[in-house]
Amino acid sequence: MQKATIQLETLVCPSCSQKIEGALKALEGIEKESVSVSFNTSKVKLNFNDEKTSIKDIENAITKLGYEVKKSTVKPL
Repeated sequence: MQKATIQLETLVCPSCSQKIEGALKALEGIEKESVSVSFNTSKVKLNFNDEKTSIKDIENAITKLGYEVKKSTVKPL
């Protein structure tokens, strides 16, 4: 398991956070209860199984929604 922190470009509304959170929870390998998207800081935090998904897959899911990823940090859990 890995822990990721993803810094996004500024989110414009709280519903943006909910949209991203829902999309990430639908991905295989994501620990659903760990997904947290902060509108105030434009940060995504989550835990994921790196044998089932990658940080690139997670970033791609976010960019497909129309949001820009500035930086991602991944650490072992």
